[in-house]
Amino acid sequence: MAGNEERLEQDQKEKPMSFMALTVITGLFGGIFWSSLGYLAYLFNFTEVSPNVILEPWALGDWKKQWLGTVISIAAIGLFSIGAALIYYAALRKVNSIWAGAAYGLVLFFLVFYVLNPIFPGIKPFWELSKNTLITSACLYLLYGVFVGYSISYEENEMQNREKNQKQATS
Repeated sequence: MAGNEERLEQDQKEKPMSFMALTVITGLFGGIFWSSLGYLAYLFNFTEVSPNVILEPWALGDWKKQWLGTVISIAAIGLFSIGAALIYYAALRKVNSIWAGAAYGLVLFFLVFYVLNPIFPGIKPFWELSKNTLITSACLYLLYGVFVGYSISYEENEMQNREKNQKQATS
């Protein structure tokens, strides 16, 4: 093995995941996790809005109100959440503050419950929703925004620090 040294598996460094892939995974996981918590809030009557409302404009039949509809709704919210995470990535990833994510979550809340409300017949008009529904939903969206925003901003900050350290090491 002179001159042709083999590297042991444990000596090899794992290539880090690309920032875009991390953003997609963060969005998917965030959407699935927080919409699942939203479903639990619905089951415990903290909110009148079930994740199933996302299927109402497009799907026909009663299946969308049963367990299959719930699972598909949560998965669909996860897919939409990838888009929301990519928007955060494009617009706010360099903002290194928890408040940017919180504000982003609240903007998404008002977008869904106020602006896009006519699309979803299962959601009452904004001013007719109960206080419990508004507060619970706003909190879930706020926490979703903090999760996605802080995860993306943190990774952006770490990536910049790694690049800065590499430049210093080569200088």
